[in-house]
Amino acid sequence: MRIVKHLLTYLLWTMLSLLMGIVYMRLLLGDIAEDESIGGFGYLLKVFYLHGLFFIGLPFGAIIALLFIATDWFFLSKKRKPKTNRTLMRIALLLVITVIVAIVHYVLEVVIDVI
Repeated sequence: MRIVKHLLTYLLWTMLSLLMGIVYMRLLLGDIAEDESIGGFGYLLKVFYLHGLFFIGLPFGAIIALLFIATDWFFLSKKRKPKTNRTLMRIALLLVITVIVAIVHYVLEVVIDVI
């Protein structure tokens, strides 16, 4: 039963990480223009926008989830005291990992121009 509880907990954190990746891509891509201002290509632009949002955002979320689970499993689970608030510590860790992934993405895309 303990293993199932851990798996469900990490599944929840993985879903949250995938959502963080999609939100990051949403912030990066910005808003899509209204259909009336674009013209006849509005539908096609919206399809490409949504595909880009999910096909790029989900791998970012998967990277965040992989780093989060590895950090939580190897470092936090062994050093955590029983009385500390685990959820707040994990949320802070998830946000820090998201910021690190965003900085690495920015450096690779804009500064080094690899992506």
